Amino acid sequence: MAQSIEKGISNLVGVFTDPILVFPGGWGDSLPEWLKHAITLERLAMNMRTLKGEEITGTDAEACAYLYTASLTQPMDHDWAQIYLYIANKVYEKWRTKESGVTMPEDIRVESLNDEQMRDLNRLKAWLYQKRTQVREDRERAERRQKKEEEAAARETEQPALFPF
Repeated sequence: MAQSIEKGISNLVGVFTDPILVFPGGWGDSLPEWLKHAITLERLAMNMRTLKGEEITGTDAEACAYLYTASLTQPMDHDWAQIYLYIANKVYEKWRTKESGVTMPEDIRVESLNDEQMRDLNRLKAWLYQKRTQVREDRERAERRQKKEEEAAARETEQPALFPF
């Protein structure tokens, strides 16, 4: 029970501190601000859904950000292009400001995926969640190790050895 509470707290902290994963290639700094905010809000909503028993995974906005940067780095095949357009449409329509009047253009709007494409999208979202939690866990381990080393060094300076070796 205590471990599940600790994991829940870690996931909640991760909403705000986990990195936004982008495709390697240098386009990560080109993510629009509205998408960064959408990622945080969707992560928070995902945490709330897990309280009701839903399995935690990466979010639509995270998948959109990853595929956005991938599309700027290299050409995509048909299936991944369809997945990207589907998720971009879904995320943009959910988070765009209604006052802008801008919608996803009809000629590139993808409203559904076939079963294989949906499996690929779900695998991507699971992978994104696994990778970002791995980064968080590695960071937490490094912080604990550093704290232990600092405490050991402080103890050593406070209580010097009786006999030098």
